[in-house]
Amino acid sequence: MSDLLNKRAFFEDIQYQPHDGQWEVHRSRAPRRVLACGVRWGKTLCAAMEGLAAAMEPADQSIGWVVGPTYDLADRVFRVLARTARQHLPHRVVAVKERDRRIQLRNMAGGLSEVRAKSAENPVSLLGEGLDFVIVDEAARLKPVIWQEHLSQRLIDKRGKALLISTPHGKGYFHRLFLRGQRDVDPGYESWNCPSWTNPLLDADDIERERDRLPERSFREQFGAEFIEGSGAVFRHVRECAVGAFREPLRGERYYAGLDLAKVEDYTVLVIVNRSLEVVFVDRFHRIDWEQQVLRIRHHARRYNNAIIRCDTTGLGEPVFEKLSGAGCRVVAYAFTQRSKADLINNLMLRLEEKSLRLPRPEHWPEGIDELEAFQYSVTDAGGLRTGAPSGQHDDCVIALALAVWTPSPRRKPVTVQVRYRTPQEREWILRHHPLVKGTRRRRSYRR
Repeated sequence: MSDLLNKRAFFEDIQYQPHDGQWEVHRSRAPRRVLACGVRWGKTLCAAMEGLAAAMEPADQSIGWVVGPTYDLADRVFRVLARTARQHLPHRVVAVKERDRRIQLRNMAGGLSEVRAKSAENPVSLLGEGLDFVIVDEAARLKPVIWQEHLSQRLIDKRGKALLISTPHGKGYFHRLFLRGQRDVDPGYESWNCPSWTNPLLDADDIERERDRLPERSFREQFGAEFIEGSGAVFRHVRECAVGAFREPLRGERYYAGLDLAKVEDYTVLVIVNRSLEVVFVDRFHRIDWEQQVLRIRHHARRYNNAIIRCDTTGLGEPVFEKLSGAGCRVVAYAFTQRSKADLINNLMLRLEEKSLRLPRPEHWPEGIDELEAFQYSVTDAGGLRTGAPSGQHDDCVIALALAVWTPSPRRKPVTVQVRYRTPQEREWILRHHPLVKGTRRRRSYRR
């Protein structure tokens, strides 16, 4: 980002020694730089040092942002930048306002430079002033509108520069920006693809052990920095299953409900399905006190023939479970652990894979369909595999749906299988091995 600063000398002064891959990024003069790399490659440190160099560039004044899908992710780069400035450039630190995630520095020309950490959770907060530079962390996990309508426009009047860093996540807008920087497609862009093993500070044997532990697609994306179509998605066939509609309760029908309770900014979601695994009702709300939530949930459960409610009893769920039970609801506890949540998600994944689950059409349940399609695998900083919503998004509908379909099995119509046999031995073989007979409870009839 910095053209007027001797970066090599500056980095020596702050005791930063970039490896060869990081140095390729630092020496680029492209206005838009896109870095797609594997986990633990060093992208956070690279971005923080690039941001600090941009802030030190001679100017009367300058302003730059570090943007992430959430404040926690934006803070990763910002904290490294601020810590390095306080440790190695204390005489240039004018003010550090941690509550506002803001640091002011005296740049090489004596002017005032400011760096702020910003979250993309509230796009309105990204409107306003022009920027001299912006760093976007986990750019592949931002909605395209954030870059297209909120960040890139902030750079126009000052001819500002941008560095977008991320581990790949499918072939979305980040992939398209990456392609613009390949093979001189767009002279304003330059991009790099850096697998984790190109970081000379990582042990190659440790990375290979992760290859054996992770699903192949996850390893290729998270460590190999590959752009894989549909990569990271947990659920398939979501749109193919989304062909139904909400239904009023039927007399004599049995219903099952899944309840995911709000945690801080999340939503409470109640999903009700029938025995045929059709989603017939959904209620989604937040910022309602617990007493009102209990009354609302009880009302819907009773309307659907006193539906059996499977409820997450972890944390806040326990007292609500007790209140619902005391209010006469048929409630079943489901305590979340790492194993039990994995079982729940795997069961939902199987239902969708088999296409035995019928969801409301996307126009009827847009939040649920969006959450199911966004639900993903990811690798933690410690190298573990987790499932959940992308940063800054919700998975309440997913969890409620998974709880709802944990109980019932789809109705199966009895099937009459007619198989010819010639000897008693052949009959015995058929009973044991025929694909439509073995392991089923179907009615059987046999003819000579």
